Parts: sequence; C-alpha cells; structure tokens
Amino acid sequence: MKKLCLISTTLLLLLTTTFVIGQNTRFSDPKSVIKEHFWGNLYADGGQSFFCDLHFSSKGFMLTEGYIYPLADVRDALSCGTSRQCEQDNRYRQIASDLHNMIPVRNRTELRRRNARYEELGATVKEDDCGIRESGPFFEPPAKVKGDVARTMSYMVSTYDLPWLGSAPVFQNWNRADPPDDRELSRHKRIAEIQGNENPYITDPSRVERL
Repeated sequence: MKKLCLISTTLLLLLTTTFVIGQNTRFSDPKSVIKEHFWGNLYADGGQSFFCDLHFSSKGFMLTEGYIYPLADVRDALSCGTSRQCEQDNRYRQIASDLHNMIPVRNRTELRRRNARYEELGATVKEDDCGIRESGPFFEPPAKVKGDVARTMSYMVSTYDLPWLGSAPVFQNWNRADPPDDRELSRHKRIAEIQGNENPYITDPSRVERL
C-alpha cells in the first residue's frame, strides 16, 4: 500500500511538472508584458499585422495587441467576473500574459472579432480586403494564417484547459491545409526565447490531430 502511494505521488509530480513546463510561467503582468516584451521586444523592429499583412515599423494608432483566443472568452471560461475583477485572478493574469496568444492586429479587425467563433464559411460569404470572411457571430481568417490560428487555439485549449471556440475538426483541417511557414516558425522561436516555453503544436503540427 505504501509503495502504491509512493508510485501515485511520483506520477502526480511528473504530470504536474510536464504541465508547468508546457505553459507560460514566467509572466503574469499583462500590461508590462504587452509594453516591454510584445511591442518592446518581439515587435521592437516592426513587422506585419497578423490578419492583413499590414507592414509597420512601430506601433501606431491603427494597431493594437490582439488575442487569437480572445480574453473575453478566457474570462468567461474562468468565471472570474469583469475585466477589473479578473485582473485580480492569478490564473487569468498568467493566461493573459502568454505571448503565444498575442498578435499585432488592426484596431477595427480586433473590435469586430472579439466575440466571434471561428468557422469555415466558404465561398458563398464574400472576403474583405484582408481575406477575412464574416457572417453573424462567425469569423473565418485568411487562408494564409488559418494554420497559425489552429495551432494557437490547440495550445490554449490543451495548456489552460479552455473550451474550443469553434469546431475541433475545422481547426484540424486548417492545421493540415496551412502548415507552419518561416514567419510562424521565426516568431515562435523568438517567443520561446522570451517566454521560456514552446507551443508544441508548432514544433509538431501532427499533435493537433490527437486532440
């Protein structure tokens, strides 16, 4: 019996260690992470907006930090209350500080998609100038970043035990259709260096199929 308890304790410790290694444990102050690490480090030399490929050399009034897994949905999942109330929740602050989920995005795009659910809408819905399709509460990203969205969504769901914001098979299809390109891999490498953990669904996209 004593030996069985010891084995169970060891397995629990191993599982806990694996979980901790697989998530952001370095940052838990979203405001400072956005200022110092997102804009001040990851995009210090500029870049391109996530959905629309809008080139920028520095953060301007047209851009904001967006979240592939929107923070409003994180708050709903954690049931931590309003934005102000959730800021007192340690788990929320950790999730909201995760650079793997942050993207540079146009203000108007972020405002439109904050409460959207990801879906494959098809050619019957017209694309906008960025290649985005929208219909009611549903949002289909441009083809060139569908895989990026799928792998980030997989990371957020499995790492933080959050619900899917769409159908898992849709994300799996997007992952297959749009494998990691050089830009996604380069960004991932920089985030891993800054934050100290990887998104395993980028290093091994086949993991998305097993969710």
